[in-house]
Amino acid sequence: QVQLVESGGGLVQAGGSLRLSCAGSELTFSNNVLAWFRQAPGKEREFVAGTRRGFGSTFYGDSVVGRFTISVDNARNTVYLQMNSLKSEDTAIYYCAASPVFTRDSGMYRYWGQGTQVTVSS
Repeated sequence: QVQLVESGGGLVQAGGSLRLSCAGSELTFSNNVLAWFRQAPGKEREFVAGTRRGFGSTFYGDSVVGRFTISVDNARNTVYLQMNSLKSEDTAIYYCAASPVFTRDSGMYRYWGQGTQVTVSS
């Protein structure tokens, strides 16, 4: 069964940090690409970060480069998103997703978690 479960969201002040976690089943983590997206109220779902397992390559959205870091613990079937220097515009529901191939297009991802809320107060 494909399953992704996010955790780690919450309320943080601007300039602070949070680490999101996404635990998945072995079947989910057999996908080559793990990614994080976010969606703020009234906005489209936005690519945040992605990684191609086996290649060690990572990709980031322009708005988070230098502040966010994606990593994977294969032994725990968990993908993380370390978020530093948070800004109010980072407020959104954050989702992890899995796909056989890398793309920044959320419509191409087949597997999704339920999302975790991140709120950054200014």
